Amino acid sequence: MTCENIVFECEDSLQMKAVAVLIQKASAFRSTIYLIRDGRRANAKSLLGVMSLGIQSGAEIEIEANGDDEKEAIETLKSHLKNPTV
Repeated sequence: MTCENIVFECEDSLQMKAVAVLIQKASAFRSTIYLIRDGRRANAKSLLGVMSLGIQSGAEIEIEANGDDEKEAIETLKSHLKNPTV
């Protein structure tokens, strides 16, 4: 299992699109991936789950991945959350 903390940085107008792209990116990996915010945990491949975290710009998020491609998954999602390109 690999974990990494990141601060989500995104313009308000792009937040929903950035979350949708995040889910697409997470879904491309075989590993199980969770996002954790304020003690709440959600499957990073689930739109409803990720939206329930109420992620906004400036939020600190922990990414947790477990599987054979976990390191690549963490790096991809970390890069996207630091600078969402949508």
